[in-house]
Amino acid sequence: MDNSTLITTSTSLEGYRIKKQLGLVRGITVRSRSVIGNIAGGFMTLFGGKSTIYTNLCENAREEALQLMIKNGKELGANAIINMRYDANEVMSGLTEVLAYGTGVVVEKVD
Repeated sequence: MDNSTLITTSTSLEGYRIKKQLGLVRGITVRSRSVIGNIAGGFMTLFGGKSTIYTNLCENAREEALQLMIKNGKELGANAIINMRYDANEVMSGLTEVLAYGTGVVVEKVD
């Protein structure tokens, strides 16, 4: 995970001043479940409880979208991303897009 870019769901960063807004930054990934994953996931739902197969799939998709968003922000010159959000949509059965987005900004630490 990239830790050099500051990221917040807020519209500001405490202790930092926004010098410049660069606009929308985003990262998107589209993931599908494998046939084996669907069978194993379906089997797990019969017994209830936490579905680690689907949890891991979702977490990996979110992390990939996050890293792509950070990359997009760096390409624009951002050192921080504010108002960060996730969104997910089913494109078709078994195929899901995960979008990470926010506002790329240049910030400086306040003394």
